Amino acid sequence: MKKSFIVILILILSQLQSFANDRDIRLNQLFNELKVNKAKVASIVEQEIWSLWSTHPTDEKLTARLEEGSMFVRNQQPKKAREIFTEVINLDENWAEAWNKRATVLYMLGEYQKSQDDIDKVLELEPRHFGALAGQGLVNIQLKNFEKAIRSYKQAQEIYPSMRSPEIMIKQIEDLMKEQTI
Repeated sequence: MKKSFIVILILILSQLQSFANDRDIRLNQLFNELKVNKAKVASIVEQEIWSLWSTHPTDEKLTARLEEGSMFVRNQQPKKAREIFTEVINLDENWAEAWNKRATVLYMLGEYQKSQDDIDKVLELEPRHFGALAGQGLVNIQLKNFEKAIRSYKQAQEIYPSMRSPEIMIKQIEDLMKEQTI
C-alpha cells in the first residue's frame, strides 16, 4: 500500500514537472516571437503570454482566485483585490503574476514603494515581465526616480520591441525632466 502511494505520488509530481517544463518552453518560444514580429502579430503573442502568466501552472483554484481579484480591480474595489492577491501570494509566493497584480493594486492605492517592492519580486521570478517593467516605470515617475523609470521602459522595449508605451513614456519623462530643470 505504501509503495503504491509513493509510486502514484512520483507519477503526479513528474507530470506536474513536465507541465511546468512545457509551459516554460512555450513562454521561451513566445518571447522569441515577440522580438521579431510586427505590432499586429506581436499583439497576439502578447495575449498568449498574458494568458500563460495569468494561469497558475498547477492549481486551477489559484487561477480562479487571481481572476476574482482582477474582477474587483475592474469593479474599482482595489482594497478587496489586494486582499485576494495577498492570499494568492501566501499560497504560492513563486507565482509572478500574483505579485504583479498586487503591485498594480498597490499603485492604484498610491502605495508606490510597496508597489515597487512587489515589482522587484515579479522581476526576480520573471525577468522578462514587460508589464511589470512598464509598471515600474509608472511607479518611478511617482517616486521622482526619472532615470530608473526610463531604464524600466527601455528594458520593456528590449523584450517587446513593438510595445507602444515605452516610446511614449520615455518622451514624456524626458519632457518632465526638462521642465524640472528650468
